[in-house]
Order: sequence, then C-alpha cells, then structure tokens
Amino acid sequence: MKHFFAGFFWMFSWWAVHAQSNPISISQLTEKAFVYTTFNEFNGTLFPSNSMYVVTSAGIVLLDTPWDTTQFQPLLDSLENRHHLPVLLCISTHFHADRTAGLEYFAAKGIATWSSALTYKLCVANNEKKAEHVFVNDTTFSIGEFTFETFYPGEGHAPDNIVIWIPELQLLYGGCFVKSTAVNDLGNLSHANPAQWAISVQKVMTEYPDPAFVIPGHYGWSKKDALKHTLKLIKKQQNLSLHGL
Repeated sequence: MKHFFAGFFWMFSWWAVHAQSNPISISQLTEKAFVYTTFNEFNGTLFPSNSMYVVTSAGIVLLDTPWDTTQFQPLLDSLENRHHLPVLLCISTHFHADRTAGLEYFAAKGIATWSSALTYKLCVANNEKKAEHVFVNDTTFSIGEFTFETFYPGEGHAPDNIVIWIPELQLLYGGCFVKSTAVNDLGNLSHANPAQWAISVQKVMTEYPDPAFVIPGHYGWSKKDALKHTLKLIKKQQNLSLHGL
C-alpha cells in the first residue's frame, strides 16, 4: 500500500506480532470453510494476505495460494493433519503473487491448479507463477457437495480479478477485488482501474445481493458489507484524483 492511516496503526501492529508467532493463521468460518492468512513484506511493511479452503467430501479446494513462499508445504501439512483429505484443486483469482505464488509448487504436488485465461496471460507477461489449467468463461467447479462459481465482473483491482461464489454456504470470496471494512483506502493501485472497478463492484452486488460471508484479500472479514465499503473507497479515490491529490 502507498500509506497507512495513523488511526489503524494498532491493527497493523497486531498483525505484525501475530505474523511473527503464527506464520499461518487459520480461522474457521463454518463447519467446512476456513480462511487462512499468511504474511509478507510489501513496501517495507508486514502485510497479511487472506486465502481460503473448503473441505468437501471428495477433498479440499483452495482459493488462492499463500503469499509467503515458506508456507506452501506447512499449509499442506496442516491440512493433512487437520482433515486427513487430499487437496484436489486450487483456483487463483488474479495474477498478483499474493494469489498465485504457490501455483507451480502445488501443481508439482499433484494438485490441479486453475486460473482464468486472462490471469494466465498476465502471469506469463509479469513473470508470476501460473496455473496448469485455464478457463475462458465463467465456470462452475463441482467438488463433493459444494459448487464453486467463478465470476468475472470486469476490471477493478486488477484487469483479471474474479470472485468466487459458493452457493451452499452463501459465501462470496472476493480476493483483492474486495476491500476489508477495516481499511480506509484502496491500497495497491499499480494495475487498478478505479472507474471500471466501481461498475464491476455494482455488478457483483447485483449478482450476489445478500451473501452471508464476504471475504476480502487482506485484513478482517467480520462485516459482510465489504462490497459497499469498497464502492465507498473507490468513490473517495476518484474524488482525490479529480482534485489532483
């Protein structure tokens, strides 16, 4: 991120201490759905990155990979110890390293790795790790008793960002397309399109009007109005840009 607001200093300090004592933090959302958080440095600041996994009767599905490259195998070991099921599938939601860093490692372990064709293209262009398999259009993966619906709403945080809907849980996994209500700016805008992002958020809100859970790519997820918050932050950014700030 370009900067952090002083009012949130306590929150970032908490994350820093937590990261030092727990390289992977796993939080249970439902009986079968979990958010796992790893940590990495960004612009000199320790930064949390949320990903997810869902335990199905057939095996485990990962949504995005750890950002911390030292945590690929520890994550797999933890899942084996906790659930005694294989990891079957990993879907990445855009091309940045906090979503894709573990793709090639997981593929080497026999896990089917997937991304959109646009994400694959951008991974190649930006020298990021890439998936073995791609989908061109919005796609539904049926694994065990759960379905995972990918939805591309248009550009936003990145040109290729998708969200993933799990209807059985009424859960929207937003990745970096969605900003946590715990933050007060849009963060990394290096590949963002704020004008289109606002339109894309409205498409997601129309498509999924009442999710039980909305999981952002970074920081907390306790409030489910993260999409409205994201839209508010986009409008704030547009006003700053309009005034040359």
